[in-house]
Amino acid sequence: MEHLGELRARIVVCLIALAVGFVVAFAFRGRILDWLNRPLPDRLDKPVTFGPAEPFLTSVKVALLAGLLLALPIILWQTWAFLAPALEESSQRVISGFVVFATVMVVCGIAFGYYVALPSAIGFLTNFDSAHYQIELRARDYYSFATLVLFAMAIVFELPLFVLALVRLRIVTAQKLRRGWRVGIVAVTALAVALPGVDPVTTMIELAPLLVLYFGSVWLASLFERRWERAATPLVGESR
Repeated sequence: MEHLGELRARIVVCLIALAVGFVVAFAFRGRILDWLNRPLPDRLDKPVTFGPAEPFLTSVKVALLAGLLLALPIILWQTWAFLAPALEESSQRVISGFVVFATVMVVCGIAFGYYVALPSAIGFLTNFDSAHYQIELRARDYYSFATLVLFAMAIVFELPLFVLALVRLRIVTAQKLRRGWRVGIVAVTALAVALPGVDPVTTMIELAPLLVLYFGSVWLASLFERRWERAATPLVGESR
């Protein structure tokens, strides 16, 4: 019951953080919308709306997603604070380091998506067969596409953490990853195809960091695997 009470309290804190993040994001929704509009071509400087409620509903949706992003550090902190007492001190240090690493990679993924992936995708898609279409962007569809690309790139940049988790759980080894690099490339390519983006340009832009992150993950896995093995060796000697 004590654990359930603590869990409820931390969920309430997360919901309050999300509500505060939403209020702040809604108050600055104009700047957020302008920030999302910057990757658009000059001829499409603002998306259009086709319904009386669409401007309000679209702004609320964007503010909610931005509020979730603002509240994410507090949500991660509350999750970590709830799980930390059940772990050993050494495990706490490792996982806290991974939490910081994951946060940094999320920021890098969003930055890559905003400055590289999103402008290239929008530029290609809005200029494709432009001689045959009067191209306009609906606000609801554009902001959904933009936020989906940004969140997808944030998830993509978590690939090193995912690979390290597999190695730490001994599901795979760094040696297997090095030997099976061809299979890894095929898997990464399939992931890039499954990510948001219906055009080949967006897919190739998403594939490039995936390949770099994959090979970087293999190198990190080799490094950390040796450290984990050295740390476990004294324990094996003591048990004997």
